[in-house]
Amino acid sequence: MTISWGNIEKILTYGNMFQQGLIVTVLLALCTVFFGFFLAFGLALMLLSDVRPFRYLEKVKTDDINKKKRNDFIAKFNPVKLIANCYVQFVRCTPMLVQIFLVYYIVFGFITLPKFTFFGFIQFERFFPAAVALALNSGGYMSAVIRGGIEGVDNGQTEAARSLGMSKAQTMYHIILPQAIKNILPAVANEFVTIIKESSICYTIGVQDIMFNVKSVQSATFIIAEPLLMATFLYFCLCFPTSKIIEYVERRMRQSDNR
Repeated sequence: MTISWGNIEKILTYGNMFQQGLIVTVLLALCTVFFGFFLAFGLALMLLSDVRPFRYLEKVKTDDINKKKRNDFIAKFNPVKLIANCYVQFVRCTPMLVQIFLVYYIVFGFITLPKFTFFGFIQFERFFPAAVALALNSGGYMSAVIRGGIEGVDNGQTEAARSLGMSKAQTMYHIILPQAIKNILPAVANEFVTIIKESSICYTIGVQDIMFNVKSVQSATFIIAEPLLMATFLYFCLCFPTSKIIEYVERRMRQSDNR
């Protein structure tokens, strides 16, 4: 397989298709990070929750040691945390391709989505399931980042806020979250870069991203290498500047912390 300038000139005539794929890829990444962040935040709160419906068993007095251990074990049961943990482990332990197929063919197989295009070329009935699947996946991973950011805030600040009469919700909203968000912003931005690359798998369900248009150009021209080089170039042009901007923001944040 050879690479020739003539083939490159030939695929450049399909520049409009690559431009459309670029727009779809960026929109997918933006939707994924936006909705995935809110899902991850909810999951993080569930993982940090202390909802124990059988807490009263801790106070049950008994001389039977085995019964006491059993009561203590049951008292620790947190259904909210269990659900969040099961979801996160499912996301981490199954391939993204499988998750996309599950969402597209099974979940949305029972839901009839409206068929229309926006921006003149993006098919909603394919774009929306892909964005949902990516957001569900991203939320599972980002939940650990957000939980770590919340737990990274000094406990002394929580105790000080509670001593001033603030409720748990007020402490979380006014004291914990502002500091936690500052800590997790770089990780969330890095997730945006990751999603840009991982969204390439969405071409398997017909989403017109960069890789979908690469396959279309390959089928139309019977040229294999040059369209792949074009995809490589486009992904690099998206990810490299974004990663450098993230590094710059991280440096500025570290400088502000040292002042």
